[in-house]
Amino acid sequence: MFIALLGPVTVNADGRRYGMANKVRNMLAALALEAGRAVSYEELADELWSEQSLGNTRNALQAHATRLRKVLDTAVGQSGPASLVRAVWGGYVLDVQPSSVDSNRFLELATQGSEALSRDPERALTLFQESLALWRGPALLNARDGFRCRGAAALLEERRLTVWEGLVRARMLLGDESHAIAELQQLVAQHPLRETFCDLLMLALYRSGRQGDALELFRVTRRHLVEELGVQPGLSLQRRHAEILSHDPALTLSSAVRPGPGEPAGTRY
Repeated sequence: MFIALLGPVTVNADGRRYGMANKVRNMLAALALEAGRAVSYEELADELWSEQSLGNTRNALQAHATRLRKVLDTAVGQSGPASLVRAVWGGYVLDVQPSSVDSNRFLELATQGSEALSRDPERALTLFQESLALWRGPALLNARDGFRCRGAAALLEERRLTVWEGLVRARMLLGDESHAIAELQQLVAQHPLRETFCDLLMLALYRSGRQGDALELFRVTRRHLVEELGVQPGLSLQRRHAEILSHDPALTLSSAVRPGPGEPAGTRY
């Protein structure tokens, strides 16, 4: 059995997906984000009823926990007193391995890919592809009622973008500019204010003999930044623009593809 959070929240076992009612699903998501660790009654109540006031939240949580146990026990074919949703002092714990939750697997693969990028871009590419293949839609798509799940969804979506960034860097380190350009064009269209994607696409275009397209992309991105945010492009993007204008020989080196020392890849808009 595994629990899917990278898309609609579901329980998956033996090729079958198990859905559940809204509050039960939200409870599963909150517990799955902390798989193997206790979540307090107060935290769960805030997640499920953040804008409501209930007379007895403890009883309501107990009822939803009972419904969630039935779904999980059915999925794993379990009967008897033991259950994957365990009551502990002051809260509940989802008694599964963190690797049983797809978001944890995604983060693990993403970290491995980032670590492999400089020394083995081919392996990094494979790891990044495997991590992105776990996604079936926006994170926690049907369980964003509470602050905890909304925050987790935002963090996962941000990490997903940094993985895409790592993937195209790996392609470029392997000399596959054509595929990198195709992927970056989609990413830039979807995230026109994300300067790192623009930077990498400018570099890939230049390396493919398309200096004019690279300079035009900078112009369009600068216009978007000024109109939408009232700011000029950051120093990194301005530097890339100057390097392309001057046909800087360093643009052909692998160091031009890698993020700078200490630079948190993909986080600047």
